[in-house]
Amino acid sequence: MTKISTALALLCGFFLLPVCSSFAAPAHQAAGNSSAQPVNPVIQWNRNLLVIVRTPGAQSPTVHATRSFAIMHAAIYDAVNAIDRTHQPYLIRLTGVPRSASQDAAAVAAAHQVLVALYPAFKTALDLELQQSLAQIPDGQDKIEGIGIGQTVADSILAVRSNDGSNANPIPYVFGTAPGDYQSTPPNFVAQPQFTHWSRVTPFALQGANQFRPGPPPLLTSDAYSDAFNQVKSLGIAGSTTATPDETVIGRFWNGAIQNYWNEISQTASLAHSLTTAQNARLFALLNLSLADDVIAFYDAKYTYNLWRPVTAIRAGDTDDNPETVGDPNWLPEVGKTAPDPSYPGAHAVISAAAADVLISFFERDHFELNVTSEVLSGVERSFTSFSSAAEEATLSRIFAGQHFRFDLTTGQRLGREVADFVVDNFLTPVQRKDDGR
Repeated sequence: MTKISTALALLCGFFLLPVCSSFAAPAHQAAGNSSAQPVNPVIQWNRNLLVIVRTPGAQSPTVHATRSFAIMHAAIYDAVNAIDRTHQPYLIRLTGVPRSASQDAAAVAAAHQVLVALYPAFKTALDLELQQSLAQIPDGQDKIEGIGIGQTVADSILAVRSNDGSNANPIPYVFGTAPGDYQSTPPNFVAQPQFTHWSRVTPFALQGANQFRPGPPPLLTSDAYSDAFNQVKSLGIAGSTTATPDETVIGRFWNGAIQNYWNEISQTASLAHSLTTAQNARLFALLNLSLADDVIAFYDAKYTYNLWRPVTAIRAGDTDDNPETVGDPNWLPEVGKTAPDPSYPGAHAVISAAAADVLISFFERDHFELNVTSEVLSGVERSFTSFSSAAEEATLSRIFAGQHFRFDLTTGQRLGREVADFVVDNFLTPVQRKDDGR
């Protein structure tokens, strides 16, 4: 703790300058077991946050976890980049930072500072993880300076995000009663849908929640609606005799918090490519800035169009004035419960398309052989040969799960790519160095 206290004394030596109005919210990882084999600190603290958000009761039900990932990784990135100086800062520019300062110490200190602020109940475990992470970094002035940089940046980003609207009370929702209106879904029939306020949270990169808002879903009397209705009715019903055994597994495999899957996929890609701390800081910041804004954007669209979920639509199929949609009053989805928010667009599609887009852009190729484990099917693993094939399966899984219409997904994919492209094209870009003539 002496080194940390010493680092705090260095904070006055750094001058803070905000360089853009948007912020990235990083994700938390609870203090996990440290591996005997040193792991890059960006990956380790991403793992720590994944542990936290997977702990029952740790994440506020009214604050989306992608905000935490974005804040943490924004802080890590700006702290590491203040030393590395190869890319534009996300939000915070420091002057007077020695190039010799430890990037690893900066990453560790930034992550710890953010997570303790966001998840104070985990402070003891996070403090232990901090000690273990710092123990892997050689002692000295470079380490002390890195700690001070990380803490300075983290405090600044936390301060900026402190009034971003995420702590507001959800907006009371009145369910509709007309055909097509979003309604509480069986069998759990929640009283209020989730994250009704989230489109009002300040984006991390987007100019506004509605920047890429898609057009409306198909009319209930259209062929596009009929086709999507009958597809999910057949493939997504519990115990479907139309879906193949593999499709049924796919529906269940991806039925977890999709952003967690993509953070783990990104860890796998990073380790396979032996990324440096600076490279990891940029990769995970791009990823989680995109995912955080994805969530803000798709909730804007969901609560703009308020489309009913398949389970409601299919049970009320005889009331929609479409002769091609025959109702089944006992229909339930393969995965049992339906996510408590409107159907259009599909969250898995938005997030998976955005994540794959970021990874393809970062690594400059799509081909990558990877294995993915499930949050909800213990011991089950699926293999892919590209980022896009994993994203496509995760997207289609929502039909097999009985959660979404196909048009929810195609629209969601387009929204996800638009958000990711905007982030990658406009944030954390390489510094353009002037030719000195030599």
